[in-house]
Amino acid sequence: MVDINAFRDGMAMLASAVNVVTTGGPNGLAGFTATAVSSVTDQPPTLLVCMNRGSYSHPMFTGNATLCVNVLASHQQSLSGLFADRNVTMDERFARVGWQVLETGSPALDDALVSFDCRIVHTAEFGSHSVFFCEVEAIRQSEARDGLVYFARSYHGVGDADVVAA
Repeated sequence: MVDINAFRDGMAMLASAVNVVTTGGPNGLAGFTATAVSSVTDQPPTLLVCMNRGSYSHPMFTGNATLCVNVLASHQQSLSGLFADRNVTMDERFARVGWQVLETGSPALDDALVSFDCRIVHTAEFGSHSVFFCEVEAIRQSEARDGLVYFARSYHGVGDADVVAA
């Protein structure tokens, strides 16, 4: 059996994009910071997002059955903390950032590197988390070219501001 602290220390060495995952709809407006996001397939375009089932906003995500993965640009590091802060209400979080809706009604954050607007099409439960399989319905990409990653328990900017999108 692997020691939980050894596992966490090892996972700290796995660089991950920093995302703010949002939902909006009849079950409410919510958002959280996540690094557990990955591409599944491009036919149909699908992402997976992992979320702790004990989270206050979990019922909002499952009830709305939509979400938007907002990949943060390097200049948006403060948004990571904002959407992870349990002392800031959902209304306050969304009041402090510009956003708009795309296809599903979930908030796409202004200036995110890219926003993937999705419908949750399947949910699997494993351990303490739900794994949402999300079909992408719309994508909005910004002009920013520097991404934000979390590595070795700290934030790092990555990318080249001179890169042109293909």
